[in-house]
Amino acid sequence: MPGGQRPSFALATTARGNRLATAGVVKDAGDDPDVTHGALILVTVRPGAPGSGVGFRAGEGVGTVTRPGLPIPPGEPAINPVPRQMIRDAIKEVAAAHGDSGDVEVEISIPDGEALAAKTLNGRLGIVGGLSILGTTGIVIPYSCSSWIHSIHRGIDVARACGLTHVAASTGATSEAAVQKMHNLPDTALIDMGDFVGGTLKYIKLHPVPRVTIAGGIGKMTKLAQGLLDLHSKRGSVDLEALAKRAEEAGASPDLRARILGANTALEAFEHATADGVALGDAVAKAAQAAAMAVVAGAAIDGKHVEIEAVLFDRAGNCVGHAPFGSAHAEPPRKRRR
Repeated sequence: MPGGQRPSFALATTARGNRLATAGVVKDAGDDPDVTHGALILVTVRPGAPGSGVGFRAGEGVGTVTRPGLPIPPGEPAINPVPRQMIRDAIKEVAAAHGDSGDVEVEISIPDGEALAAKTLNGRLGIVGGLSILGTTGIVIPYSCSSWIHSIHRGIDVARACGLTHVAASTGATSEAAVQKMHNLPDTALIDMGDFVGGTLKYIKLHPVPRVTIAGGIGKMTKLAQGLLDLHSKRGSVDLEALAKRAEEAGASPDLRARILGANTALEAFEHATADGVALGDAVAKAAQAAAMAVVAGAAIDGKHVEIEAVLFDRAGNCVGHAPFGSAHAEPPRKRRR
């Protein structure tokens, strides 16, 4: 492994043919939300041309890169640099032990990989024909959700490489479809961030895009407005006291404030506010925008600060709260000393 570990894996299958050998293992993704959990991963090795070194080929179910912005250039099999280096190192070790040149072609296949890839972001990233072979450490940490965060980062990379000046990061499919329609954005501008708004914004701070829309449902965006950067239910819940305060600042009556405090969900609280004509959604969007701006504060591109927009959508995809684009300056103005 890249860190020096030498694990062992049970082989699910092995085969030898005319100048080739194949071995396969069953992927165990542990607790990571990975569609390849339980998939059979096959590697076939054939002799390569003298002096060619280790070459890579996409077999059945492994995609090919077609867009810039990924660690591998267009036209290459979607096998990332770290897995490639791990394979090269392993072949070099075995070749040296047997007095061989190590000039081989390595083909990776995943039966049903093309069907599994339809459940991933590969199509949007420009990876066609199947799945990607990812990895940075060779180790999946339980509950890390590392594959999702990796996809977020690569999505931002692709958008930047394609010269896009506006990306929209959404918490779910409904908000993503709504914000795409709202701004007429191409698929490559859409970032499926899920609960990982903090990880998304921190990456954008280091790899800025001129305009960023943060879009999500009522509950998720309300939690962002509270300052939560991991929107998973395990990390925090909607604070009805804070929501009632925002409603009060937006003109809520004492009666509405009481009804919000007694609500079962953020949705119910919003329904009460709507019935009373109070723009709670805009107030939450403004607070969510401020929380996002605090993360990317100081990020700039071509001398201009990154602009952040926040939009709330209901379950039908209707806009129920909006904070227009504003610049994320380096720091808030300092108060004068008396």
